Amino acid sequence: MAKRNSQASRNGDRRQTPAWAMVLLGVVLGVVGSALVLYGGKIPTLRGGKNLPQPNPEAVAPKESEKSLAEEAAKPPPAPPKSNYDFYTALPEKEVVIPDAELSAKAKAEQQRAKQQAQTNAENPAAPTTTTPSSGGGRYMLQVTATSDAAAAEALKAKLAMLGFSAKVYTSNVDGKTLHRVRLGPFATASETELSKRALAENSINAIPVKEAN
Repeated sequence: MAKRNSQASRNGDRRQTPAWAMVLLGVVLGVVGSALVLYGGKIPTLRGGKNLPQPNPEAVAPKESEKSLAEEAAKPPPAPPKSNYDFYTALPEKEVVIPDAELSAKAKAEQQRAKQQAQTNAENPAAPTTTTPSSGGGRYMLQVTATSDAAAAEALKAKLAMLGFSAKVYTSNVDGKTLHRVRLGPFATASETELSKRALAENSINAIPVKEAN
């Protein structure tokens, strides 16, 4: 009789736990397990920081001299020095460059004098005919280039000849170096010089007028 009562008591305890509670407990345990599996690999990383970048204990700050060397290496290389000879370089003594405006003014003055002389001759045919003097004396030249390359100077001279211009190469020593100047002329008047300069410009050749004193 006692055995039956004990067995009945155990059967009653089992009936006290409903089935839905067991199901719910299983679901909770499943969710917790899944969370541990999914985030289990991340939690140590966040806590311990093993995969995060670590400072290098052997790293040493660069010295001032090393910084200076690095800055110098990063700078662009200096531009090459310009040639000592350019378009206006190394004119012989007693020779000056004539600005275009001044050359044009001298040419107009010569043309005005020539016109006045023509009128005088027309009014007095017996008067002796005089030629128009050049402005200020001396003679004019047109310098196309000045270079230390003799071959380049001769090539430019040949090019000018093909265009119908008679040029010469004048060689001189400047500061211990040989310089070759390609020039047209001499011209007796500023008017002739200006006409030749315009003709060169029409062929895309620039030239500077210079005047040589007597």
